[in-house]
Amino acid sequence: MESLLDISKAEKKNKLYDSITPNRFKRTIIKDWQLYVLCAPVIIYFLIFEFGPMYGVQLAFKDFIIGKGIWGSPWVGFKHFERFFTSYQFNIILRNTLVLSIYSLAAGFPFPVILAIMLNNIRGERFKKIVQTTTYAPHFISVVVFCGMINIFLSPSTGIVNFFIKQLRLEPIFFMGKASMFSHIFVWSDIWQNTGWAAIVYIAALSGINPELYEAAKIDGANKLKSIWHVDLPGIMPTIITLLIMRIGKILSLGFQKAYLLQTPLNIDASEIIATYTYKVGLLDAQYSYSTAIGLFNTVVNILLLIMANQLSKKFNDVSLW
Repeated sequence: MESLLDISKAEKKNKLYDSITPNRFKRTIIKDWQLYVLCAPVIIYFLIFEFGPMYGVQLAFKDFIIGKGIWGSPWVGFKHFERFFTSYQFNIILRNTLVLSIYSLAAGFPFPVILAIMLNNIRGERFKKIVQTTTYAPHFISVVVFCGMINIFLSPSTGIVNFFIKQLRLEPIFFMGKASMFSHIFVWSDIWQNTGWAAIVYIAALSGINPELYEAAKIDGANKLKSIWHVDLPGIMPTIITLLIMRIGKILSLGFQKAYLLQTPLNIDASEIIATYTYKVGLLDAQYSYSTAIGLFNTVVNILLLIMANQLSKKFNDVSLW
């Protein structure tokens, strides 16, 4: 009886909205205005900080003159793109960016999945919390402090790594002065810092798996490894694929701060990437149009890779972002 009364009240309320506002969009706003108020800060943020700066993308096709402003500067077409593609630095910068990105993806992506599965199968709650806290903690260290720690640890004179090397009667290694070592330092330090934090998503996905599946696997005689292979991995596979697509969509967008702070004149052949080069020519050399063209190229390539990865995933796994 109460449910019928509720339905009749809802119908009367909808009729009242219809009588007040015949327009469907206005009616929806009036009906759910609280939800729109909650969404307003996010919408305003994206309009100001994400869509607003897109006005400046036209700098990539202009010779920017400060006195004339963005709109008054003359159009030059693809001049800055041609300059970038024909420069001797293009191949070096693109190679370094791709090497670091693909290396980071191949080496770093599986670790959060492995850590999440390991934590999910640990029975001791106290030990699990200790491991979680230990692995999460490095993520909250700022990039500047973290890069300072790396330089201290790898110092040829006072670093702890070279201390153990000296104990083995070997010559100390100047890690930050070797271009061949930069990619390994960059990638594995990133794995150390972010694996615990990235595992949170997979731990949440594992917690959503039906416990009856584990019971069924146990009844069928599956051991721990088979349970992981046939229950855990299939259960979080949509999450894995979704995050992999998003990582592929950012394959050219490496962290600028870390690469720049770990860069030295001796390892610059391996550490100069698109982000650091854009910063130097854009802010330090004040070549605003040229740096905008480089940034636009970077963004377009990322978008194309994201679309391709999404379509391939949708075709072969029926999992996609849209």
